[in-house]
Amino acid sequence: MPTEGAAATCTGLVKIYWTATGEVHALKGIDAEFPAGAVTAVVGPSGSGKSSLLRILAGMDRATAGVMLIGGTSVGGLSRRELRRVRRRLVGYVFQRPSSNLISYRTVGEHLALAARLRGVSERSEIDRLLRLLGIEGRREHLPSQLSGGEQQRVAFAQAVVGGPRLVVADEPTAELDSATGAALLETVATLARSGTSFVLSTHDPDVVKVADRTLHLRHGALEAESRETRTLSVIDDSGRIQLPPRALFMFQDRRAVISVEDGEVRITPP
Repeated sequence: MPTEGAAATCTGLVKIYWTATGEVHALKGIDAEFPAGAVTAVVGPSGSGKSSLLRILAGMDRATAGVMLIGGTSVGGLSRRELRRVRRRLVGYVFQRPSSNLISYRTVGEHLALAARLRGVSERSEIDRLLRLLGIEGRREHLPSQLSGGEQQRVAFAQAVVGGPRLVVADEPTAELDSATGAALLETVATLARSGTSFVLSTHDPDVVKVADRTLHLRHGALEAESRETRTLSVIDDSGRIQLPPRALFMFQDRRAVISVEDGEVRITPP
């Protein structure tokens, strides 16, 4: 059951793509919760399902099966119009390439004003606060071409959080930035999260993982493990299946194991 106040929750989330060569199971029954006011990193190798999960979280794609709640609203059965309303009011999205988030002929101030209007917010003080927080108050009248990559990405996050959406989803937000600029952006993300917005960041960047409150590890479309603070916990699905870490697979060459339960402990050993 989802925790009260969670920004988003997915249960049994499945995503299947149909191609000329057959079905591709991008997600295989993902169960995960994204708490309000927290930063969640999503990691995994290429093809692990990160992009599919983010697109469903952002309301840009629909799951094949399972339940997806955003701010307590189940989005699976919504019409296109209803889903578009959820995206506008409850979700912010930041693309990997900074320039992809911005319209070339709109100034920084116009970007934030438009985002605020779409979320039903008209308070100029909110826009002023975000510009100061992100260190770009002096760039209000600048066009995207007049900004550095780091400034463009800060504008992208500003328009994603204006109006207080429940969830902000970002795809590799530091990939196009140098280390110093990326660190400054992550510090800002942590500050914004403390105001109540939940962030979900897909990444290969260890610095993103360091600032995250929790990390979801995907492998082959399944949730392999979840890390919180200094502990990494393997995930057991509703059928009792658990994924062994890749470094342990060499011990089970024939993919068979002996499982014993003794004194409250479960042991998995090679046959």
